Amino acid sequence: MKKTPFSKIIAGTMTWGYWGKNLDKNQMIELMNSCLETGITTFDHADIYGGYTTEAAFGNAFGESKIDRKKIQLISKCGIQLPSENRNTKIHHYNYSKSHIIWSAEQSLKNLKTDYLDLLLLHRPSPLMQVDEIAEAIEKLKAEGKILDFGVSNFTPGQTDLIQTKLKVNYNQIEFSTTHFEPMLDGSLDHMQTHNVKPMCWSPLGTVFKKIDEKSVRVKKLATKLSTKYNVEIDVLLLAWILKHPAGILPVFGTADKNRIANLMKATEVNLELEDWFAFWTESAGNPIP
Repeated sequence: MKKTPFSKIIAGTMTWGYWGKNLDKNQMIELMNSCLETGITTFDHADIYGGYTTEAAFGNAFGESKIDRKKIQLISKCGIQLPSENRNTKIHHYNYSKSHIIWSAEQSLKNLKTDYLDLLLLHRPSPLMQVDEIAEAIEKLKAEGKILDFGVSNFTPGQTDLIQTKLKVNYNQIEFSTTHFEPMLDGSLDHMQTHNVKPMCWSPLGTVFKKIDEKSVRVKKLATKLSTKYNVEIDVLLLAWILKHPAGILPVFGTADKNRIANLMKATEVNLELEDWFAFWTESAGNPIP
């Protein structure tokens, strides 16, 4: 099956269900269509979202939405085991055995009411992961057409290299934003560019709307000033800052507000001037950059 490119901005579904807005079926359908209307065609999931309930809620809505499966891309993640009434799990841990990866992917397919995932990610690294087992599981899932591509999430360069001794990693979803810029300094984004690993980033708006600390206040003040210059909303500018990075990062936004979603794709049309891009970094760091 031919891979379809992901949208330049990805809809994260973590807050769509029980862990957030707890949208009902009709609200989810409406939100899916709102995304599609703005050009956001890729939806990011994880089996754990909503205590293992959000994928099924999304899938039930998708099944009734009449949205063409070929017009969207579905991403999911596996590996994290949370204590939950929906699983016989006593302690938070990770499981990357061959059988569990295959079972998790198949559960996601069932829950999302689809025959394939466009991308499966290992959600977080485990010290006990066996690379041979991971490779065998992914190769089997690919051979059966159940996943089209493979990647990781929150993996360091060294952990990614470990996986790549047996299996090509094509994506790594990491935390990155104006207020969490360490990946562009610790070698993470350099490593991805060197090894042709496409970065995605979660929490792309950082702490700007979550915390009232000095860093967030400084960045928000600058964004407010520049929003007038570029004639866009603050969150659009924060995404534009990410999109300017040469690694080609795909931001995964977490909002379930359709009015905010309608504006986000504007970020793909904003080209921050060089000094404005560095101004965000400077304000976040709290001092002149090195």
